[in-house]
Amino acid sequence: MNISEILRFRARANPEAAAIIDTHRGSRRVTTMAMLDEQADRGATMLDRSGVKAGDSVLVFQPMSAELYAALVALFRVGAVAMFLDPSAGSDHIDRCLEAVAPAALIASPKAHWLRLRSRALRRIPRKFAIGANIPGALCWPGAESAPPSEAASPEAALITFTSGSTGEPKAAVRTHDFLMAQHRVLEHTLGLTDGAIDMATLPVFVLANLASGVTSVIPDADLRRPGEVDGESIANQMVREQVTSTAASPAFLERVAVWCESEGMVIESLRKVFAGGAPVFPPLLDRLRAIAPHAIVTSVYGSTEAEPICELRADQISAKDLASMREGRGLLAGRPVDEIALRIMKEQWGRPVGPHTAETFERDCVAQGTSGEIVVSGPHVLSGYLDGRGDQETKFRVDGDLWHRTGDCGYLDDAGRIWMLGRAAARIADDAGIMYPFSVECALSFLPEVRRSAMLPHNGKRLLFVEWRGGDRDERALSNRIAWASIDEIRSCGQIPVDRRHNAKIDYVALRRMAGG
Repeated sequence: MNISEILRFRARANPEAAAIIDTHRGSRRVTTMAMLDEQADRGATMLDRSGVKAGDSVLVFQPMSAELYAALVALFRVGAVAMFLDPSAGSDHIDRCLEAVAPAALIASPKAHWLRLRSRALRRIPRKFAIGANIPGALCWPGAESAPPSEAASPEAALITFTSGSTGEPKAAVRTHDFLMAQHRVLEHTLGLTDGAIDMATLPVFVLANLASGVTSVIPDADLRRPGEVDGESIANQMVREQVTSTAASPAFLERVAVWCESEGMVIESLRKVFAGGAPVFPPLLDRLRAIAPHAIVTSVYGSTEAEPICELRADQISAKDLASMREGRGLLAGRPVDEIALRIMKEQWGRPVGPHTAETFERDCVAQGTSGEIVVSGPHVLSGYLDGRGDQETKFRVDGDLWHRTGDCGYLDDAGRIWMLGRAAARIADDAGIMYPFSVECALSFLPEVRRSAMLPHNGKRLLFVEWRGGDRDERALSNRIAWASIDEIRSCGQIPVDRRHNAKIDYVALRRMAGG
C-alpha cells in the first residue's frame, strides 16, 4: 500500500473531512478528502492520456497547496516519479539536475513556467502542464473530469529531490514508496498524528503523513521559502482562526510567531503539540514557545534530509543541570533516538570512506559513552542512497549487509542514552589551544538575550567569533568572559550572519568564510 491508496481509503471512509486548508487567490479554501481524491484522479487521467507512463520522472514546480498534493497523488497513481529541485538556485543548477534525470513532463505554476525562458533543459521537456492557467506551450492542469485510468503498479522510486549543489554537483536523493510509508509510520508515532487533528504544516513531506493519518493540514499563508521572514501576526491569527492543534516548523518560522505573540501578549490556546526542527533548536526558543502555547507539549526534533526524525526532546525534560552543561560548552542536548532508528557514535573519520564492517569490526570502530564522534544511523526511514550512487561512498556503509548512514554531525551519548550535538564534523577545530567544536560556542551564546546569532570558525590560525546582536549594549568583554573556555582570539560584530536558504537558521559557513576574508 502507498500514500495514494491510503488517500483513496480516507476519501471513501470520510469524504467530507478537510484534507487541506490553504489560501487561494487571497481567500480561505477547504479541500476535502473526496475533492483531493477526485482532483488526483483527473490529473492521473490527463497524465495517462498525455503519454506519461509508469517509471517516468515528472518535474514539479508548485508551492505547498492543494494543487501540489493532488498532482503528487496523480503521479503516484500512474506510477510516475515526482521530481523536485530548488528553482531559486538558478538556471545552471536546473540544467545540471535535468542532465542527471531527464523528466518526461513538467507540472508547474504559471510563475514557474517563466523559467523556461532561461533554461534550455526546461524547454526540452516534451510535455508541459500549467496549474490553473493557460500558458503557451502547456496544457491546463488538471483537465476535464473523466474516469481515471487503472492504477499502474508503483515503481520502486516515488520521489527524487536534489541538493542545492552549492559546494559541487547536486546529488539526487531517491525516496521509494516503502521509504515514504516507513517515514509516515515513524512520523505518525513521533508527532502523535491522530485522525481529526488540525496541523499547520510547513514541511511538504509532513502533509503526506497527515493525509495518510486523516489529519487536516493547514498551509501557512506565507512564503515558506523564507521562513525567517514570515509575518508572525498573520501566522498566529491563522492558527487561532483554524484552531490548529499542532505544528512542526523550523526555529526561524516559530521565532517569528513567538516574537509577535510576545509583543501583543497573545497566547494560542488551541495548540497541544509544537515541534521545532530542521535546524538547531536552542532552549531559549523552547521556553518562548511554551509561554505562547501554554497547553502544548513543546518538542525539539533532530533529523536530516536522509533521516527524519532521528531524536526528539521534550522541553519539560531539560533539567537545570542540562542547561548548565549547554552554557558551559558541552553541546546541545538533542534527546533520545526515536524507537524506529538505530544510532551509534563512531570514531571521527569524516572525509574518509568507512566499512564494510562486520558487527565485530563496527563495534571496535565505535566509541564509549561520553566520548565524542560521528553520529551514524540505520533504519527503515533512513535514505538508502543517492541516484547513480553519487555521494554514497562518503555517507553510506554496511555492517553485515545492513545499510548505515553517516549524518556528518558529531556528538556523544550521555549516561541516560541521550544525544548531545556538537555540530558538523567538518567544522571541528584542532589547533594549539586543543579540540573545539564551534557549535558548542554558538549553543552557549544562544542563552544571552543580547545575542541574536553567533558563529565561530578558524581564520588565519586564530579562533574567530562573529556576533549578530539584537541591539542595545554590546559588551564584547563580558561575552568573551562568559566563554573563556573557548579561547576566542577575535570577536567581530556584524549586521547579519549568513544562514541557509531553506530554513533560515543554519549557519552558511561558506559565506561566513568570505566575510572573514578567506
